[in-house]
Amino acid sequence: MDAGYISAFTGLLGASIGGLSSVSTTWIAQSAQLRFAQKESFRTRRETLYRDFITEATRLYGKALSHETYEITEFVLVYALIAQMRLMAGQPVVGAAEETMSKIIETFLAPNLGLNDLKLRVLRGEMNFLLEFGEACRLETSVYRTS
Repeated sequence: MDAGYISAFTGLLGASIGGLSSVSTTWIAQSAQLRFAQKESFRTRRETLYRDFITEATRLYGKALSHETYEITEFVLVYALIAQMRLMAGQPVVGAAEETMSKIIETFLAPNLGLNDLKLRVLRGEMNFLLEFGEACRLETSVYRTS
């Protein structure tokens, strides 16, 4: 074999290896960026869902305390949020959301509270009806952030 051929073949082989490594590095970087973007999108959607549930549950709980009139459709909206959580969240979060709804319904069924009764509930920590839900959400989101 001629030395010129060997030199040309070595040059082509080096260029091919360099090009292949460049393509593979770009592919790996793009793949990692895509996975990160998908995880971030999922996290944002889940946190928005949790925020919407907290907003609606708090509004319903306020109505339950004062026994304002209510529409069944208001409960359906919150249960729809729980159904969405079943698609995106773990059982501890869904269970805590269902427990929160049970507390709201119990509050609707309880007798009206006076201002002194409300003050006693606050002092005893009984107004933290979202505590378990918040803790379950915090635990779940911290697990997803570290993975």
